[in-house]
Amino acid sequence: MKRLLDIVLSFTGLVLLSPILVVFIYLVYQQDKKSPFYMAPRMGRDNAIFKMIKLRSMISNADNSGVDSTSADDNRITPIGHKIRKYKLDEITQLWNVLIGDMSLVGPRPNVKNETDSYTFIEKKLLLVRPGITDFSSIVFSDEGDILEGKSDPDLSYNQLIRPWKSRLGLIYIENRSLLLDLQLIFWTVIAIISKPKALNWVVTQLTKMNVDANIIAVSKRESELHPFPPPGSDEIVSKR
Repeated sequence: MKRLLDIVLSFTGLVLLSPILVVFIYLVYQQDKKSPFYMAPRMGRDNAIFKMIKLRSMISNADNSGVDSTSADDNRITPIGHKIRKYKLDEITQLWNVLIGDMSLVGPRPNVKNETDSYTFIEKKLLLVRPGITDFSSIVFSDEGDILEGKSDPDLSYNQLIRPWKSRLGLIYIENRSLLLDLQLIFWTVIAIISKPKALNWVVTQLTKMNVDANIIAVSKRESELHPFPPPGSDEIVSKR
């Protein structure tokens, strides 16, 4: 049923959102006459690398910088790219990855190989399922770029501030996944674009019902500043990336 839902909703989404996609494909191409798409190598289920299709929000060949994490003030982001990232328009093209089976609509967000190579034994469970466009962490950390803004080393800051909780939330999804939860996550991901506080309230309510660790619930409220924390399966804070 999950795969059937993926196929039906991803195809429907591509058809309904194609007018918006066509407009932004044109705008991205017009700014530098380069491909409007970025084929992002990501680790999928069972450590299989696939090409995640993203509407390009950065300058061409931005990945040559060697920096994997993106802050809101990253100078690689183009003017139109800021709009694309703000409204999550680069997620639309990933519906194609869902349609062909690389991804699911709901599941742990796919990561680059540099990151998955450093996963703890527990975090490697995230690679046992299809990665998704959204999950709990996509709502909680939808402002990832803002969190990393001004950081001298965005990759290290990601590993210290975001990864510990993003991985835990991904594992929680895997342990509690169901068709109903998938439908709810899809709905609240859309709501988060309009009203993140409402979406966060829903996330916190769900996590509370699941009796997850109090620290995870506290972080998911996003009411206080994030501090370095060890990833799941480790007692040490990541010190280098």
